[in-house]
Amino acid sequence: MSSMTVSVLLALVAAFLFACGSAAQQSEAAQVEAGEPLMSELLHSPRWWLGIVGDIGGYLFQAAALAVGSVLVVQPLIVTTLLFALPISAILTRARVGRITWVLAAVLAAALAVFLVVGDPTDGLPDAPGADWLWPLVAMAIVTACSVVIGFIPALRGSLRALAFGVATGVLFAVTTVLTKPVLTSFEHAGLGDNLLRLLTDWRLYVLAACGIGAMYLQQRAFQLGPISASLPAITVGEPVGAAVLGGVVLDESVVLTGVRGVLVIASVVAMIATSVVLARRSPAPSAPGQENGVPNCAPPACNPDV
Repeated sequence: MSSMTVSVLLALVAAFLFACGSAAQQSEAAQVEAGEPLMSELLHSPRWWLGIVGDIGGYLFQAAALAVGSVLVVQPLIVTTLLFALPISAILTRARVGRITWVLAAVLAAALAVFLVVGDPTDGLPDAPGADWLWPLVAMAIVTACSVVIGFIPALRGSLRALAFGVATGVLFAVTTVLTKPVLTSFEHAGLGDNLLRLLTDWRLYVLAACGIGAMYLQQRAFQLGPISASLPAITVGEPVGAAVLGGVVLDESVVLTGVRGVLVIASVVAMIATSVVLARRSPAPSAPGQENGVPNCAPPACNPDV
C-alpha cells in the first residue's frame, strides 16, 4: 500500500472521528437549557466526553496522515468532516437532513478543498518577533469579540447566534494553529536545560492555551443554540482561512492570489462564506414548545423547508 493511500485512509478516519466528536458534543449541548451552567452540565455527560475523545482521536489520525502524506492531500479530505457530521448528527438528534442542506454542505466542502489545493498555502518563517504578532492578534481579538457579542444577542434567531459563535470558534482555533509552530520552534531551538524554562516564559504558550480553551467553550455555545449545520460550517471554514491570513501577515506564509488560480481562490472564499450563512439561515430554530430538537412536530412536506 502506497504512502498516499495510507495518508488518504488516515485522513478519512480523522474526518470521521472529528464528525463523531462534533455531533456527540452538539447533541448534548443542545439539551442544556438557556440559563443553566453550560459546561457544568456537559462535564457530567458521558456522551459529551465521548465527543471529546472523538476529537482527540481525530487530531491523532490527522497528525499520522500528515506524517506520511502531503498537506495538500490530507487537509482537503479533513473538510469531509461536515459531510460525515450531518448524518451522524441526524441520527443522534432524530432529525432529517434535507436535500438542499446536503447540496450546500457539499458545495462548502468543495469550495474549501479548492481554497486549500488551488491556493496552495506555503510555509513561511518558523517564528517572528513579538511585536509582529501584536496588531494581527488584536485584529483577531476584535473579530472574535464582535462575533461573541452578536452570539449573545437574544433577539436574534438561535441558528444565527450559533453561526456567530462558530465564527469566533474558528478564529480562535486558527490562532492556536498558527501559534503552535513558533511555540514548538522556540522550545526546540533552546538548549536541553533551558527548554522547559523557555517554554514556560514564552507568552505565546499562554495565548495559545487561552485561545484553545476559549474556542472549546464557544464551540459548545454554538452547539447549544442550533443544529450542527448552523455552526460547524463556520468553524470548518474559519480555522483554515483565519490561519492562512494570520500566517501570511506574521510568518510570511503565502496563498496564490494571482491569475486564474487567484480568481478561483477568491471565489472559493466567497462561496464558503455564502454557503455557511445560508446553511445557518436554513437551520431550524432551537427547540420550543411543539418542537423536538428544533424540528416542528408535523408531517412533511409542510414542515420540511428542503422539500
